Amino acid sequence: MSTRRQFIVPPSLARLIQREKGGAYVLEGYFPDRPQRSALVRIEETRSSLILVCHPAEAPEERADISAAQAQALLAVSAGQVEYVRVDLSIGSYEIQLQHFIRPGLLDLISVDLEEDGRAFQSLPWFGAEVTSEAAYRNRRIALNGPPAAPEVELTDEMLNSLLDLLENRKTPWAAPEGAISPEDTGIDPSAASGSEELAGSVSDDQDADGLGIEDEVIRELARSLRPHARS
Repeated sequence: MSTRRQFIVPPSLARLIQREKGGAYVLEGYFPDRPQRSALVRIEETRSSLILVCHPAEAPEERADISAAQAQALLAVSAGQVEYVRVDLSIGSYEIQLQHFIRPGLLDLISVDLEEDGRAFQSLPWFGAEVTSEAAYRNRRIALNGPPAAPEVELTDEMLNSLLDLLENRKTPWAAPEGAISPEDTGIDPSAASGSEELAGSVSDDQDADGLGIEDEVIRELARSLRPHARS
């Protein structure tokens, strides 16, 4: 049985991931729950779907492709919506998904899908607080009730260095206790990293970021100060 672990990620790190790797825009509309199932409509860049989720949650969901016009019609009568940018990353045998929520409020979450019991999984240094057991961080709850007041995650040198190593396709130690899941190679999948520029250069040399706020400036300075240590 698959397990999904979920963590908060600092907004500045989520922005770095999105700028380096791009992402896909996703719009979801949710309908009120029914005793035996719930439904949502999902519009992705090249696909629109109607999804039925049976209860209990362990049952497989049913997904049917629909036309863009049908999806827009269903979206218009949905009870709540979420809009986010999804970035998919592969680290060793793990599939990691970043969700940068734009609407109904700003929120950044990291999800890790595990094939077996995920309790032994050890998070990476750039992951923030775990919210796996908190229903308020589910997409449905965010769409219907709005985003929760996420705790502030302090950005540290260790977090930034760990993420820079990942984005630059370098070895990233995945600390795990004896007997826990520990992939041998925790570098990002080369197919997902194709076309990537040197992160330090792209951060320091980008002259077109007129719309970026002070948060990007802080990240640029951190990247400049930390890069010599990362290469030593």
